[in-house]
Amino acid sequence: MRTLLVSIFLLISCGVASAAELKIGFVNTERLFRDSTMAVKAQKKLEQEFARRDQDIQKMVKQARDIQSSLEKEGLTMAEADKTRKERDLANLTREIQRSQREFREDLNQRKNEEFSAIHEKARKLIQDIADREKFDLILENVVYASPRVDITDRVMKALER
Repeated sequence: MRTLLVSIFLLISCGVASAAELKIGFVNTERLFRDSTMAVKAQKKLEQEFARRDQDIQKMVKQARDIQSSLEKEGLTMAEADKTRKERDLANLTREIQRSQREFREDLNQRKNEEFSAIHEKARKLIQDIADREKFDLILENVVYASPRVDITDRVMKALER
């Protein structure tokens, strides 16, 4: 980051004439990953891919709630052996839910990374193409503020759609 700032400073301090020729662009990668057609398709694909597992986990959570409710309502009148068995079943089911949720999150994150790294790679190539074709000197991403005049995010999104 520090070298980037030094580079920008050196480019700008080279003189008024050369600064006037400096062409800078900006890409909002957050918006690219949220709103581009490729990102929306990837998100829907992931939702479909993981919907079944999510439903299975929700069924287990409901089952655990039902056991807990049964223990609370009938715990005092239930035979001690039945109560112990239900408590053990609830503990086992709770551990299974936690394990399933952890694996679900890990698998989902891994797949998200795979899907979005493909989008990121393609976007980087398109940004490079735009920079070469339109003779940009510098293209930045993830900045605090960029004027709409230098924002090329829409161009990159349109190129991604093709």
